[in-house]
Amino acid sequence: MSRISEASIQEINARADALAVIGEYVRLEKRGGRYWGLCPFHNEKTPSFSVETDKKFYYCFGCGKGGGLVNFVMEMEKLSFPESIELLSKKLGVELVYENGSGPDRIDIMAERRNRLIELYSRVTGSFSYILAKTPEGAFAREYLKSRGVDELTFTRFRLGYSPIQRSWLHPFLISKGYSEEFLLESGLFSKKHIHSSFFADRLMFPITDRYGKTIAFGARLLRGDGPKYLNSPETDIFKKGENLFALDLAIAEIRRTKEAYICEGYMDVIALHMTGVTNAVAPLGTAFTEYQARLLLRWAERIRLLFDSDEAGKNAAIKGILTCRKVGLACSVVSLVGGKDPADILVSSGSEALQKAAKCFINDFEYLVERAKAVFDISDSGERARAVRFVFPFLETLDSEVSFDTCVGALADAFGVERSSVIADYTKQVTSKSGINPESDALRSVFDERKPLKLNDELYLFTAVVFNRALYGRLRSILSPEEIDDAYAKELFIALEECYRNEIEGIDGLIARISNEELRDFILVKGASEAFSEQAEKIVSDGIARIKCKNLERRRSALIMRLRTCRSEKSEDAALLEELLAEKMHIDTELFRLKDVHE
Repeated sequence: MSRISEASIQEINARADALAVIGEYVRLEKRGGRYWGLCPFHNEKTPSFSVETDKKFYYCFGCGKGGGLVNFVMEMEKLSFPESIELLSKKLGVELVYENGSGPDRIDIMAERRNRLIELYSRVTGSFSYILAKTPEGAFAREYLKSRGVDELTFTRFRLGYSPIQRSWLHPFLISKGYSEEFLLESGLFSKKHIHSSFFADRLMFPITDRYGKTIAFGARLLRGDGPKYLNSPETDIFKKGENLFALDLAIAEIRRTKEAYICEGYMDVIALHMTGVTNAVAPLGTAFTEYQARLLLRWAERIRLLFDSDEAGKNAAIKGILTCRKVGLACSVVSLVGGKDPADILVSSGSEALQKAAKCFINDFEYLVERAKAVFDISDSGERARAVRFVFPFLETLDSEVSFDTCVGALADAFGVERSSVIADYTKQVTSKSGINPESDALRSVFDERKPLKLNDELYLFTAVVFNRALYGRLRSILSPEEIDDAYAKELFIALEECYRNEIEGIDGLIARISNEELRDFILVKGASEAFSEQAEKIVSDGIARIKCKNLERRRSALIMRLRTCRSEKSEDAALLEELLAEKMHIDTELFRLKDVHE
């Protein structure tokens, strides 16, 4: 798989101008040594969003978001890192170089193949839509849509189509348009065993698009006869089932506006919701709602409303969806459907207004899980009650806040009439068991993580100064080694700085990405926004190195003194050893005197 070269990324970072990049999105005014504007990430009336042009660094004192220019583009455009680099490269006129054996020729071939597949699927989408809307063959499918309350405007908007019952029509049609046998065989439109036979026949066709509205696959509903009710296109170079969502292109504007998305089970459910004005509805593609899909929505949404069928399968899907949302940091609630099995049924039986009202009846995810536990288990029995409490434990694992964890534990204890201490005891046992929950759960970090709370000490102060004065790192690494650093946070910065140094990564985003601890990342962003390390950086680093060296020397000196006392108390006859220890102590004393004299 091709990867943008580090040299290209560094060239982007070097050429990019902070005012030009950020100024496209935020009106900036200079006050003091930095530029200020209204934060684009949260609503505010007084500017708290700051930009330091020299560091190419932004930080909002209101919401805490911060980072470098690539990170800013990622946040604003909701793009991946490579997509942001590619966007900046076009604006700056930088030609990107790719690594991992995928030279420009190979990349061009891959891009050309993807473009040809997208063009093919666009053509076939048009053909299916024409057959549905304009031909006698499509009459049966048109009647089905009418019976489901779908009007012509809606099936035009969703570009619905119909695949004829005859499987032999599509192949010669596409051959006549200039497509090769080999290309069509790998397109996902034809049977692998019968290469001239269309994969879809006598089905209502739902184009599956990317977020830009380009068709990349099809979902298809059986209208009569035997066979699977729904079929999806096989995976191709442009389509991965677990990485796309039905109707995302039509829903994305409303998702951006409301910061929330509805997740349904099927295509008809999404269409029904859009018809009632709930236009931020999407659906997975015949699979469970995946973590990848959740992270995709996280680019624009803060909250998810799960709207699954009211049968057992739908209830189980809701439970899985809750855990998936929470795992990636999305707030979640579950819509409680009344008056029908699914949204499409409610639209037909009760009308648009009833469905719109039903979509607004939801409970939060924790309450839903508690209610499911009460429904599944007989809580009048002590053993069943214990199982009911454990039923909610996977949810507790996803919580990234100790306050949320503590609140939910208390509510869980109250809901099942047990002691809070008993809930924690059972949860802790499960966490530490081999088959239980991961003991690195953020909610129990204070119990299981031996790392002390972050506190600004000499070591962390030194390395934070170097983070924002990277030219001084070369000197630091030639004098200090990781073994001389005690503080875990400072050591993590040391390792991140070393990785950046070896890979010639200069931007703040590259370094932040190498810091795994969230508290440390936030600390660095806050300190980067301050003026603490803007002046006398060389003196800060020199003094910091000296203090760490002195600390380690004093530690060695204390150990030597203990050894000398032991040797003397035991009346050691090893004169050479005593002489060696005394010489080492004298050397340490001299070095300590020199360091303290220079830096006092």
